[in-house]
Amino acid sequence: MEKQEKSVLVQILISGFLLGLSFIPHLPTWGVISFCTVAYLVCGWEVLFNAFKNVFKGHFLDENFLMTIATLGAFAIRQYPEAAAVMLFFQIGEFFQEMAVGKSRASIASLMDIRPDYANVEDSAGNLSRQDPASVPVGTIITVLPGERIPIDGTVISGHSSLDTAALTGESIPKDVTAGDNVFGGSVNLNGLLRIKTSTLYAESTVARILELVQNTDSNKARREKFISRFARYYTPAVVIIALLLAIVPPLFFGADWHQWIYRALVFLVVSCPCALVVSIPLTFFAGIGCASKRGILIKGAQYLETLATVRTLVFDKTGTLTKGEFAVQGIYPINPGEEDLLIELAALTEMYSTHPLAASIREAYGKDLDPNRIKDLRTIDGEGVSALIDNRLIYVGNKKLMHRAAVEFFHEHPVGISVHVSIDTHYLGYIVVADRIKDEAAQAIEELHKVGVSDTVILTGDHENIAHAVAREIGVDSYYADLLPHEKVQKMEELRSKTSGKIAFAGDGINDAPVLKSADVGIAMGAIGSDAAIEAADIVIMDDNPVKIASAIRISKRTLRIVKQNIALCLGIKFCVLILGATGIINMWLAVFADVGVTVLAVLNAIRTMYLKKTI
Repeated sequence: MEKQEKSVLVQILISGFLLGLSFIPHLPTWGVISFCTVAYLVCGWEVLFNAFKNVFKGHFLDENFLMTIATLGAFAIRQYPEAAAVMLFFQIGEFFQEMAVGKSRASIASLMDIRPDYANVEDSAGNLSRQDPASVPVGTIITVLPGERIPIDGTVISGHSSLDTAALTGESIPKDVTAGDNVFGGSVNLNGLLRIKTSTLYAESTVARILELVQNTDSNKARREKFISRFARYYTPAVVIIALLLAIVPPLFFGADWHQWIYRALVFLVVSCPCALVVSIPLTFFAGIGCASKRGILIKGAQYLETLATVRTLVFDKTGTLTKGEFAVQGIYPINPGEEDLLIELAALTEMYSTHPLAASIREAYGKDLDPNRIKDLRTIDGEGVSALIDNRLIYVGNKKLMHRAAVEFFHEHPVGISVHVSIDTHYLGYIVVADRIKDEAAQAIEELHKVGVSDTVILTGDHENIAHAVAREIGVDSYYADLLPHEKVQKMEELRSKTSGKIAFAGDGINDAPVLKSADVGIAMGAIGSDAAIEAADIVIMDDNPVKIASAIRISKRTLRIVKQNIALCLGIKFCVLILGATGIINMWLAVFADVGVTVLAVLNAIRTMYLKKTI
């Protein structure tokens, strides 16, 4: 609980205690007035302040104004406990609302790690100097050492290396680059030294655009107004006007007693306080959020729970969201049947000392001890693969570039995943397919989403076209877009938004997903393996990375909204009847308050029902 929430809770407890003291038997009138007044001010000073402040701003017809005139009216007709109780109920409702909504931090500190601190600028004599990336002009030669982050987009003019591009594309396989390849700011240089000619200014580079998107996309997502504020915009002026007419019209035009009708008008104002709505509506959302939390779904606010019920398009990142983000051997394809064991053994031996994720997956698939004594003359060819003498036979393991280098004729590459080719003594032995494993629940997640009313499911990924197509086909996703950088994902999101009649949600897990998570109507992060930046940027976090729970969250949100609507109908229906009875003098203040408290209890009990949904969803 945040410090501010603790302060409000303390105010509520103190106010409730003081209000209770006002009911001590045989307490003198001045004591009742004192306890009720202090209780009223303790929990209601902020409401009073906001009401008077808004009067001068010209925007005073809100719930603060309604609460102020209603409770001051109760004091005017000497209903002191009712005045304090009405304000106390209101603050309890506001407390639930604030707890439910929460406050997501605007800044995403962990994402700032991709911001480069300097650029190694090379002068005409070949000397290096560290400069602010923002001051480096286009066409400058910069040097990036192993372990450093590329500061600005550009083209490699010399050097070979592998780049960690996970912060940009979300893909965990390092990208091999050599002279002539384009590289993006924010990538980490893993091994070799690179000389790069910058092609953009820092302000226009990929890393700068990601940071800007995360900081600014909140301005494109309108904040949903609280229900009570929207309701009070129409309810408050209507109640005030009716109360004025009630106090003036009968005495002025029909000769009725002024004191009697002014009293009835003040009773009308007191009774008009929508306590049942103020308490039950936030509580219903709070219960819905609690229900989701029990199922490992963290929803950061009531507005996101409400929006989730109207989502019609669900957009996914691929790696880590629909797939496990763990690479494994998916198939072994020797040119001669029956040589699968030989193919994987030679590949594992050749890749024995490699730290590349593909090499690790091949060794894991082999699953046996490797004898280093069998390996001689091990060589790494940057961007292509590895060669070695194994049992005095020359083995090449790598991509098609390596096969061309070794003058080995090879099969076409597998349409899904990454093909690792193997040759022995210049003869092609076959290839091994390594791919990211699809989550076991992915297909079920898509099926469940369609059941809960999501009409369109889409994949946006930085991975290759063939891999995206295969994943989409296998799990039943409606459409996909591949080879996308983070800013291109945001652009695609905007295109998709223009094509859907409902709200659009995005589910992702990486730092690179933060901008698009923020730009969606609802951002959903995979929390178990997701980056801190994605979790901070998201509105909803799936704590165990199970995509099926997205459909569960939508079911919870729809059930919550149904109960909210039930409470609105219940509260307004009974409130309308009580207002008529109070205005006509048929019931007195205590009966009116009793009816109001009764409907509040019913609404709260109905709201709590949200917490106990069936565990099957």
